Amino acid sequence: MDRGKSKFLGMRNNKMYMDLSEIIREHALPFLPAKSLFRFLSVCRDWKLQISTPFFAHNQSICCGSTLGFFSQAPGEPPSIVSDDPRACGVPDPFLRFLPEPVDIRSASNGLLCCQSQTGNKAYYICNPVTKQWKRLPKPNANHGLHPAVVLIFEPSRLNFEADYKLVCAFPSADFDDATEFEIYSSKEGSWKVSGEIRFTAYSVDPKSGVHVNGVVYWKSRGLLAYDLSKDRSQLLQSYQSGNWVLGSMNGKLCSAYASGRSIIVQVLANVHTNTMQMSSHARMWEEKQRVTLDKEVVGGVASDPVVVVANGNKLLVQMAKKLYVYNLLTKETKALGMPPSTGGDTRYIPYVNSLVCL
Repeated sequence: MDRGKSKFLGMRNNKMYMDLSEIIREHALPFLPAKSLFRFLSVCRDWKLQISTPFFAHNQSICCGSTLGFFSQAPGEPPSIVSDDPRACGVPDPFLRFLPEPVDIRSASNGLLCCQSQTGNKAYYICNPVTKQWKRLPKPNANHGLHPAVVLIFEPSRLNFEADYKLVCAFPSADFDDATEFEIYSSKEGSWKVSGEIRFTAYSVDPKSGVHVNGVVYWKSRGLLAYDLSKDRSQLLQSYQSGNWVLGSMNGKLCSAYASGRSIIVQVLANVHTNTMQMSSHARMWEEKQRVTLDKEVVGGVASDPVVVVANGNKLLVQMAKKLYVYNLLTKETKALGMPPSTGGDTRYIPYVNSLVCL
């Protein structure tokens, strides 16, 4: 091969490498979870500079929205994290010791955690466990109780370079019997505001059940208590479900999941107007989407008495025979996570997105 042709091929291969490297850097890296990105800091100088910029962190918080882990916490114990992909998802300090005091995790949303101090005035904290950034929120105007029904709402947007989040709490009214009120914290305003909306109901909400979907927060109650942030209106939906069922978010819709014998049934909210329909109507509030069974080769036999503890995105976190399993609704794959971090009967699991979002 003559020297001219060899030089031409060398230049061509070098250009192809540069194009591929740029494609990966610009169009692949932002979709990776934070733990994977930290490993790639040592690949080359360009990648390190790219990953370390605030703009990249903002872009990654928008692109990487998959649930890869679950924070776990039992009452009185420090939190920990479990994941079906521990090489990709993790935080430097899962015990959250970077916060100024011990906390309980109350809610999570797209990489941010809402925590509450275990002692003193029960202060709320918003933090990113990846970057260890945190903010202490001002004291609420209302008494949220010992177990506040708070839901953190953070939707990353290309238009908002700074994290814009809200915290919504449903609390028992101090002025009216058998009534629930709502208080909202806005990061834009930096303050709490008690809504004028009051929902009269004799049934309290399950404080650990809150889920946010498309601007509406739902809690388990006698049925479902729904609060629409934009309309500042609430609604009580009759949901005839019993047993151990959980609420979650799936493809932009509210979902519920529960075990029925050896199977797990996943439903999505199909009709919120069933309360006002005629009795002869055949419209149903929930629509069954999937009926799944854990892989018997993974669980070591036929699934027996599974309990769904989390339903989020395309994943189900299931506890069975004192072990944890993750079922992927897309791939139909069952993964064993082993023994739970805590053996406490009231252990809570919160879905988590491994994000670089800046506070």
